[in-house]
Amino acid sequence: MTSIMRSLFVALAVGVVAVGVVGAGAAAGAETAKHRVVLQITQDDPEVMNMVLNNAKNVLQYYGDKNESAQVEIVAYGPGLHMLRDDNSPVKDRIKDMVAANGSKLAFAACNNTKQAMEKREGHSIAIIAQATLVPAGVVRVMELEEQGYDYVRP
Repeated sequence: MTSIMRSLFVALAVGVVAVGVVGAGAAAGAETAKHRVVLQITQDDPEVMNMVLNNAKNVLQYYGDKNESAQVEIVAYGPGLHMLRDDNSPVKDRIKDMVAANGSKLAFAACNNTKQAMEKREGHSIAIIAQATLVPAGVVRVMELEEQGYDYVRP
């Protein structure tokens, strides 16, 4: 009976030590965790588009100044898709400059559902800026990013 008790005590002690090690690893991992945010744009308004870009710039600069990594993705759908249209985006030059300065820390997603609806309504093909990736549905992209741990912001 004594050897059983001793075995249980050893197993319990090993378990406590293992939990302590895992907890320490989790704390260390939290220090290096990425800050991730998805910004939504659904308005065809240059002021709102610039506010979204300002939010992205501020997030990347804030965490960059703290030597912490950050990832920002801007998802455009509905009337907000005009932000990423090659033919009429009022902010496409700014987007190009921001992507050049931030690389993979900044991503843009364009809703294909909206693009197809605009093409049907306008009767011609619509090109999306080179800095954006076409996604099947903008709202679904926002949901997927939230499921991956991104914080959601709608300026």
